[in-house]
Amino acid sequence: QVQLVESGGDLVQPGGSLRLSCAASGINFRIYTMGWYRQAPGKQRQLVARVTSGGRSSYAISVKGRFAISRDNAKNTVYLQMNSLKPEDTAVYYCNTDANPDYWGQGTQVTVSS
Repeated sequence: QVQLVESGGDLVQPGGSLRLSCAASGINFRIYTMGWYRQAPGKQRQLVARVTSGGRSSYAISVKGRFAISRDNAKNTVYLQMNSLKPEDTAVYYCNTDANPDYWGQGTQVTVSS
């Protein structure tokens, strides 16, 4: 049974940085694409970044050049390094796995505000 636990969200000033983590269990982590999504108040959940089992990454245009997704297969963990944060990055951030795309964890809140 898949389980994803997100952490690392916080209140940060514009221009600041955060690193989110997502620990996965119940799956053969290394063979699946992992992704980060976010949902802002009143808006639909949207894809932020994905990383394939081979390490190939892709990004939403709004975060390209500022965010970096990575994975550590030894720790069954996927990360999202977020730099140059903007108020519009404020959202609950979730990770997701192709092993079970319908499963969502509790998410982690990121608030960018002065």
